[in-house]
Amino acid sequence: MTPIRTRIGRGGRGRLSARILASQLVILALTGVIGFLLFAFAQRSALDRTYEERAVAIAKTTAADPQIRRAMQEGGSDVVQAVAERIRQSSGASYVVVIDLHGIRHSHPMPQLVGSPVTEPVVARDGQPHVGTDQGATGRSANGKVPLYGPTGTLVGEVSVGIPEHDVLGELWRELPTFAVYATIATALGSVAAFLLARRLKRITFGLELEEIAGLLQDREAMLHGIREGVLAFAPNGRITVVNDEARRLLGLGTALGSTLAEVLPDGRLRRALDGTLTGTDISVLTDEHCLVVNRMPVTLRGRELGAVVTVRDRTELVGLLRELDSVRGLTDALRAQQHEFTNRLHTLAGLLDIGAYDDAYELAVESAGAGQALTESVRRRIGNPLMVGLVVAKTTVAAERGVRVVLDDDSALGEDPPHLRRLLTIAGNLLDNAIDAAGDGPVPPQGRVVGIRLTEDTEGTTVRVADTGPGIPPGAGESIFEDGWSTRPERGTARRGLGLALVHRLVSRHGGTITVSEGPGAVFTVRLPLPDPLAERFTKVLPVGGDR
Repeated sequence: MTPIRTRIGRGGRGRLSARILASQLVILALTGVIGFLLFAFAQRSALDRTYEERAVAIAKTTAADPQIRRAMQEGGSDVVQAVAERIRQSSGASYVVVIDLHGIRHSHPMPQLVGSPVTEPVVARDGQPHVGTDQGATGRSANGKVPLYGPTGTLVGEVSVGIPEHDVLGELWRELPTFAVYATIATALGSVAAFLLARRLKRITFGLELEEIAGLLQDREAMLHGIREGVLAFAPNGRITVVNDEARRLLGLGTALGSTLAEVLPDGRLRRALDGTLTGTDISVLTDEHCLVVNRMPVTLRGRELGAVVTVRDRTELVGLLRELDSVRGLTDALRAQQHEFTNRLHTLAGLLDIGAYDDAYELAVESAGAGQALTESVRRRIGNPLMVGLVVAKTTVAAERGVRVVLDDDSALGEDPPHLRRLLTIAGNLLDNAIDAAGDGPVPPQGRVVGIRLTEDTEGTTVRVADTGPGIPPGAGESIFEDGWSTRPERGTARRGLGLALVHRLVSRHGGTITVSEGPGAVFTVRLPLPDPLAERFTKVLPVGGDR
């Protein structure tokens, strides 16, 4: 079977991958810049805290100096100014200011401000250190304030220390290049990953643009659910990826997406036809309600296996009509042959009348008129139902034209309204067709080409037994003959071979009956149907009569 090879236009080649790559590069650049800025602010805050803690440490060192403590308690601004300036210069602080409890400065890097009050309150009265950012006379600084105690432990003021802002910024600028290198490396790696991802997406989507993919999806949904054929698609691993409404109806599937056939269908010919075990085209499969034609085609795209597509067509009505047509054609051929026979007899009768042999003409007319009536009466004595009588008489007439004699067993006994009437017509018709075909071909046996049928009913059910003098069933084929499509004969007319016995087997099994067959020369089929369930009988569907082996 030739695989389906799909070709897709490349009108927009490269555009999708380029768009994806460009979008990802823009995202990477934006996230890199945002990350860099966030890191800078976070690092600035961390450096501020570090320098504020450093300012507190310098302030604590100043507040612990014994000269300053004694001078602040006993008086002596010159000593405080000298010691504070020495500490400021050695620590690199922008200012070291000692303030008394009245807010008067006793030291300052600008001597003219010594003795002047500060504008903010003395916060160290609570005995705790304080940090923050100060916009003072020396500029913006990271500030730390601690309480100042005299030698006797009395709170006498506070020490305020500031570290210039340019020191904090300088430290920040020294750290940012390292992070910029990291951000650049991360952006470059992200760009490579984006390029590889874009190439992979391009390969997965077969170069289709996003708009084309959306259009294909819409077209697929409209097509799948609008056609009157069942469609299934399988991934390379055998799982169902697509199933339309018609396939669900014909196959009796529920939510089958993502499942394997083994999970949704029992083992049988239908599953083997769907999974590719059965090869060929137009594989006929019988279900309980439908006669289906299954075709499976593998799908490849640019040398890559994508799975398979299966189409399922409902041929129930068509097959039934074709089988009826084939039966009617057989009956027509038989009637045409009988017409020739009766025409010859009429010519003979006319000749006898012309020569005046009236007695011989009378005997010939009586004989011709009673031959067909005798057959019908013989069947009616054993079978009371007119439909079954008509079937047996018709099959007998058709068989006679092929040199086969149909014999109704003397033990046959069927009433006017037998149970399973429609099923019996289908079963008997199929079995008789198969038997006539088998007996009518090949060499003539000593006893002649004969098909025997026996129809009986009792208090437990109905039995149909059909035997023929044909070649019979091959050894070992007793089970496989009931599978859809099994046949030992070529196609005949318009009817498909291999459905009659499968149909009989399904009818019998569905209604709790049994069917047996003998192997070897001269096949004998025996069907036993129990009494029907009145409620189930109301909803039974039966395909038209017609058979094949």
